[in-house]
Amino acid sequence: MILKKVVVSVYETNCYIVGCPDTRLGAVIDPGDDGDYIIDQIKRVELDIKYIILTHGHIDHINAVSDIKNFSGADVLIHEKDKEMLTSSFGNLSAFTGNTISQLKADKVLNDGDEIKVGNLTFQVIHTPGHTPGSICLKTGDYIFSGDTLFAGSIGRTDFPGGSYRDIIRSIKEKLMIFEGDILVLPGHGPETTLENEKIFNPFLR
Repeated sequence: MILKKVVVSVYETNCYIVGCPDTRLGAVIDPGDDGDYIIDQIKRVELDIKYIILTHGHIDHINAVSDIKNFSGADVLIHEKDKEMLTSSFGNLSAFTGNTISQLKADKVLNDGDEIKVGNLTFQVIHTPGHTPGSICLKTGDYIFSGDTLFAGSIGRTDFPGGSYRDIIRSIKEKLMIFEGDILVLPGHGPETTLENEKIFNPFLR
């Protein structure tokens, strides 16, 4: 798998450019800001971007969606329960940032268990509500893109509208911690980690 992490915005969001080395087809996960920079990185890895996949609908994960879509023509994918956030500046929190976003559109809505094919890569959609009602993680091989559900040593915030501490803990324990082996976790913010490390050291999961 081709994998490029691009840290964007004042919120230091991890945007991931992923691709199939055989077909050169790719996807962008969570283009949170700095669209021109992300596009430059796409050009450097020489991928044909087919999908923009959003782990949830907050401003710091969607702010460059229009830039990437205009450049690539890629379809925008988000979980069904977060799709309305793309048209609600209060739902996606952009109303509080001075950069209102209310006119994005999902080309396809996702549900738990869906598979996204990117060339010869397959991404499994794991619905992990808690940070938002429609938060998802994406698993391919031994990688999990965890969005703002699970971080190294921490979990996503649950004090925004639609958040639930009970739900996020349940999501992590019942949807993520069931996987065995050396699973690398690539979160929406901060450094990478592993499921094994989080099982042992994450204070929220004890």
